Amino acid sequence: MMTTADGVVGSDPAPQPGRTKAFLRLVMIEHSVFALPFAYIAALTAMYEWDASIHWGTLLLVTVAMVGLRTFAMAANRIIDREIDARNPRTAHRELVTGAMSVRHAWTGALIALAVFLGAAALLNPLCLALAPVAVIPMVVYPYGKRFTDFPQAILGLAQAMGPVGGWLAVTGSWSWDAVVLGLAVGIWIGGFDLIYACQDVDTDRETGVRSVPARFGVPAAVRAARVCHAVTTGLFVWFALLTDAGVFFWLGLLIVAGAFVYEHSIVRPTDLSRLNRAFFSVNGFIGIALFVCALLDLLVRGLTV
Repeated sequence: MMTTADGVVGSDPAPQPGRTKAFLRLVMIEHSVFALPFAYIAALTAMYEWDASIHWGTLLLVTVAMVGLRTFAMAANRIIDREIDARNPRTAHRELVTGAMSVRHAWTGALIALAVFLGAAALLNPLCLALAPVAVIPMVVYPYGKRFTDFPQAILGLAQAMGPVGGWLAVTGSWSWDAVVLGLAVGIWIGGFDLIYACQDVDTDRETGVRSVPARFGVPAAVRAARVCHAVTTGLFVWFALLTDAGVFFWLGLLIVAGAFVYEHSIVRPTDLSRLNRAFFSVNGFIGIALFVCALLDLLVRGLTV
């Protein structure tokens, strides 16, 4: 149901706070919790290896860059997919479909977010700025992916893998394969739970011609593929721990993550998607925060200074 403020936004000259509120809802700003913790893990691990000190200015710029890029990506996704969203009962309430926000204002917000991301990258170091356009490309390609491939989640995973790599580059200004391993873990993790999330739209996707793994291969296949993705993710987290000589708290975090994956896949079954939202939002949000807290404790115990 639209609020009074939303109605004003959709109809005429509303005050800026109303537009801002609608834009933040459009991009689901609170979902930054999924990727941001892993950028922090990469950045803090790089700081530990660099000089064992937290560089707060760099960490702030990493935050600004990550939120800016994710905001741009979500806004672009919503703009590009607005006609598809209008044909899906689950997404027909989104702001660009209902008129709570105009396409022009959405593009304005997206371009501001992109400028913020590029500005933060420029302030970090020359390599971050040079590679910034590479990070933007999959963000724009992803919403088109469901139009030309049955595997749009692979594009999403590639886009999400950029976060940890960028977090490490922000600190060192040089390439790190350790960060790539963590990035792959994050990308495969998010791609895997997006496979589960896409299962709720399988009938509508088939009717409207939207392509996805569940629409092409069925819900059971998608759920099995998600399980494989999360098993691979766990293996990659273990590899990252070994590469960075992680201590006991990080390993404790991995046990918690593994337990969360088991729980997630115990409550989502091909024949029962009733608890899908709990798995998608609650469990996966918990995974990012829990591993970050454990990784931070581990680095502090090992000598990272505030």
